[in-house]
Amino acid sequence: MILNTELEYKGNLFPSKIIAYKKDVDTLYFTSENNVVLQLTIERDSVLRFRYTTTSIFENDFSYAITKYASKGFNHLEIEEDDKNYIITTSKLICHISKLDMRTSIFDVKDKSLICEDELGFHWEESYEYGGDIVKMSKVAQDGESYFGLGDKPVQNNLKGKRFENWVTDSYAFGRTTDPIYKTIPFYTGLHHKKAYGIFFDNTFRSFFDFCQERRNITSFWAQGGEMNYYFIYGPDMADVVSNYTDLTGKPHELPPLWALGYHQCKWSYYPEAKVKEITSTFRKLKIPCDAIYLDIDYMDGFRCFTWNKDYFPDPKRMVKELADDGFKTIAIIDPGIKIDNEYSVFKEGLANDYFCKRADGPYMKGKVWPGECYFPDFTNPEVREWWSNLFKELIEDIGVKGVWNDMNEPAVMDVPGKTFPDDVRHNYDGNHCSHRKAHNVYGMQMARATYHGLKKFSYPKRPFAITRAAYSGTQRYCSTWTGDNVASWDHLSIANAQAQRMCMSGFSFVGSDIGGFAEQPNGELYTRWIQLGIFHPFCRTHSSGDHGDQEPYAFDNNVTNIVRKFIELRYQLLPYLYTAFWRYANEGIPILKSLVLFDQEDPHTHYRNDEFIFGEKILVCPILEPNARGRRMYFPKGDWYNHWNNEQVKGGKENWVDADIDSMPIFIKAGAVIPKYPVQQYVGEIEIKELKLDVYFKLGKEKSQVYEDAHDGYDYKKGRFSLRNFTLVGKKDSLTIQQFKSGKFTTSYETFELNLHGLPFNISKVVVDNEEIDFSKIITNTNSLIISKEFTDLYILGE
Repeated sequence: MILNTELEYKGNLFPSKIIAYKKDVDTLYFTSENNVVLQLTIERDSVLRFRYTTTSIFENDFSYAITKYASKGFNHLEIEEDDKNYIITTSKLICHISKLDMRTSIFDVKDKSLICEDELGFHWEESYEYGGDIVKMSKVAQDGESYFGLGDKPVQNNLKGKRFENWVTDSYAFGRTTDPIYKTIPFYTGLHHKKAYGIFFDNTFRSFFDFCQERRNITSFWAQGGEMNYYFIYGPDMADVVSNYTDLTGKPHELPPLWALGYHQCKWSYYPEAKVKEITSTFRKLKIPCDAIYLDIDYMDGFRCFTWNKDYFPDPKRMVKELADDGFKTIAIIDPGIKIDNEYSVFKEGLANDYFCKRADGPYMKGKVWPGECYFPDFTNPEVREWWSNLFKELIEDIGVKGVWNDMNEPAVMDVPGKTFPDDVRHNYDGNHCSHRKAHNVYGMQMARATYHGLKKFSYPKRPFAITRAAYSGTQRYCSTWTGDNVASWDHLSIANAQAQRMCMSGFSFVGSDIGGFAEQPNGELYTRWIQLGIFHPFCRTHSSGDHGDQEPYAFDNNVTNIVRKFIELRYQLLPYLYTAFWRYANEGIPILKSLVLFDQEDPHTHYRNDEFIFGEKILVCPILEPNARGRRMYFPKGDWYNHWNNEQVKGGKENWVDADIDSMPIFIKAGAVIPKYPVQQYVGEIEIKELKLDVYFKLGKEKSQVYEDAHDGYDYKKGRFSLRNFTLVGKKDSLTIQQFKSGKFTTSYETFELNLHGLPFNISKVVVDNEEIDFSKIITNTNSLIISKEFTDLYILGE
């Protein structure tokens, strides 16, 4: 095991004096007297990669996290040296490497301010139990430095003063002190003196991060094997750090189908078919919008993956079609454990082709999961991934299931110490053969990858929709995720809020929680408040355990049902806004949810705010996280904000009380925003959009907004068949100008906009569209609401 304390230096080894240096295009090599080599690669002007070996020989350079599409190249590179340091300068950074001991210091090239510096720097300890090294890095915490990221850790946003472990773990009913849990995302952002940088420690072994817990002014990270291999990513804007990390580890391969951003309903388990139909028909009867219904493990024959229990579902193809005719997409669960059964075709194929994981001395890895004793495919083997992807043909192409969620893929094993594979299990690791110590954290990621490729293959020409519980950095390329088996409690509502924000600032935006809690049972108030939060999470799904009560939106009283319906309807109205935010995420790596510190890092008040967040670019949300609340105090970041419910205006930079009884929650719109809205639908595609509503919020000054649309499924958008509208709003005390610039070859189904103007400080006297004055009495449907052509370029509204 790793040393319990970084202070215990006994046994630690350190690089000695640098005796050799060489350069190879974008990569520099520094060799010490004791054969330590630092390989420094300039990935971009703002991205440096540090890689160390203690044997003078590097491992094969292979990573599941780094995408082949990552941006590379730099504008400037200069290498100098003085008596003490090698000095590497790009257009953004200056990096000093100490000749004495390889310690590094990194500075901003503009003002020469210190951004990040090694304390002990790289050091290591020999692992006598397993061989190789326990690799370590420690850095000096700068004055006032804060830390953010690290994926789904169930704690407040700012990680300073805490220590964490990264080891993907099935954590049923986890709490605030539970660590580790389901995901390993070894990336954090440091922020001090209004400047941000990121560090991505790309090491899949069990790893640890200490953010000034053990030593007040020292941050450290280490792993129980592998290389010290990390990327330094400079902002100085925190948003740029996150987007550059996302560029490095991969943006989603495609946009999700729009229906995947609708509301989803799930339970362990809905069966038989009559129960599924009862659930879906009740949604339609009560006019509660819903796009997806989920089948948990009970749809299978004895929990065998890729099979159906014909007693419960005698004709799944017919059922799936009937559900689809009513607007419901069917999502099915698939787990990694394959039941040991010689009459089961999937097991027989896997056995015949030697696709299952083995122990060190040859026997198969055997463990108990839902089907009983199982073998487990080695998803780190590309041949196994291809086989697995082909298994989805019947489920997706023939039966018509629209999506798959991968569960238990940490991997979770019920009867083994540690509840997962033993360390000696062997993996192919794409030809880099290794033990489970190295492959554990990526096992679920590679299962999700194989599942994604199967869905893409057999869903085509439609887009795939996959979900995973376990993840490593880069998994966002393939699928969505949820935060695992949470609990129906007010504390878990707060945890879900923080987890979603942290996942987004860790590059994985397509995320949500089990609304209402998976374990135990919420009352109507808790469920209502959770729905209010959940409609602002990119993945929006109620999911609960069958061991507890019903948890559908209509399972409480009529008052709860009516409030929940209202908020789900708001979700559907905001779908074009959310879809636009997803397009920005998929194209630029911009998080869909932004913690206040990500929105305004220069305001020190945002560094410790946990509840409020920005949804997309223009909507400020603050969930109610306590029972019996009729409002709450919340912090308003920079800018001017409109109350969504009553148009009252609030100036940012301070904390205010906001009324929010059970039928409301604090929602505010940024001044100057143009918010697109669709009419309420019971499911995506139920109606043809005849008119796009644009809620326009007046601002003195200039503000830009975007609306992205395409066919909402399929791949024509990648051929330019999309519609991107850029709006520029300029408000003056007696006028409002809106300019539209449109690009893309997609023609929307609507011909007109309904512009709803909020906060105008004047009465309208004149309307000019593309230099032609319009008789506005003919286009105003009510006070401050205009109907105009979608093709306008300039709209000028003059006050009296």
